[in-house]
Amino acid sequence: MTSGKTERRIALAAGGTGGHLFPAVAVATELLARGHQVTVLTDPRGAAFEAGIKVRSVPASRLSGGPLAKALGLLQLARGVLAAAWTLKRDRTELLIGFGGYPSVAPVLAAKLTGVPIVLHEQNAVLGRANARLVRYAAVIATSFPEVAGLGGRPQRLTGNPVRKEAAAARNVPFRAPLDDGPFRLLVFGGSQGARVFSEIVPAACALLPAPLRARLRVVQQARPEDVVEAAAAYRALGVQADVQSFYDDLPARMAASHLVIARAGASTIAEVLTIGRPSVLVPYPHAMDDHQTANALAVDEAGAAWLMPQPAFTAEALARRLEAALTLPACTETVAAHAYALGRPDAAAYLADAAESVLGGKSAAPSAALRSIAT
Repeated sequence: MTSGKTERRIALAAGGTGGHLFPAVAVATELLARGHQVTVLTDPRGAAFEAGIKVRSVPASRLSGGPLAKALGLLQLARGVLAAAWTLKRDRTELLIGFGGYPSVAPVLAAKLTGVPIVLHEQNAVLGRANARLVRYAAVIATSFPEVAGLGGRPQRLTGNPVRKEAAAARNVPFRAPLDDGPFRLLVFGGSQGARVFSEIVPAACALLPAPLRARLRVVQQARPEDVVEAAAAYRALGVQADVQSFYDDLPARMAASHLVIARAGASTIAEVLTIGRPSVLVPYPHAMDDHQTANALAVDEAGAAWLMPQPAFTAEALARRLEAALTLPACTETVAAHAYALGRPDAAAYLADAAESVLGGKSAAPSAALRSIAT
């Protein structure tokens, strides 16, 4: 992989949620290590981005709702474009990397108007709505999956989805299949605030297991704050050792310690599970935009690196069968873990940084005359 020999000024546009922040933090860290200047343009949620990374807050809004809401959204978008253009001009930005989501729209449009080359990163197996509107402006489209629906034949560069440094480090922890009579470590989480369906279904599935198998379970579950007490009580009643909390700040380490992960199918979750190399049951969030989580999970399932269970099929009975197979056929989990590990891309941040540097090696477009004097 290449290394930047000359300091360049690069901006990253990302929203304030983990799915966009984690990849952006990883790439920002990589670019800083290569000696580049990095600025992150984000919405107010991402203000506390990461120590050592320069952050600029940019107005952002969804263009949804009724006529009045859309009109206000357009006004906010215009404010965001002007604010982002000001920052890009003032910082003499040479490249912008957009990570999708509506907060990236204004910075990408500002980059287009000011002549700053654009790299877009798509985390999901379905092109996001924001990126779908912006993809025509990109010099490079970096993807996390080999096939991305909605690209319409546009050239793409497979980089993978950058993960947190903790997840990349956990790749060094080898997977060890559970012993026939040993503890079986099950990790359950459903996004930053957990998922109610997991708190309902997973304990019920455990209750259907034969007592000797149930006794082997060691459950770590992230649940919604309002579900923690009830879920913990359900496990206690079954005699299952369980640690149920509303948030874990060391989730990559807990993934590395697990024999099986049950989770949603967001892009960052999948990237971390694959990077660490753990078998998983993926239950896509059924209301995700354009059902992109199902597309994500299907791609991994078809590669033999996870089991897809759509939420309507995620019943206590179906999950109990899956758990019993994992508990009694350890070679099965070992095979799926190996396939997951093979799909992991721990160097995704470096590959995305390479893509950025390849664009910087070309000729930059001239700034638009309409905004040439915005910051002067």
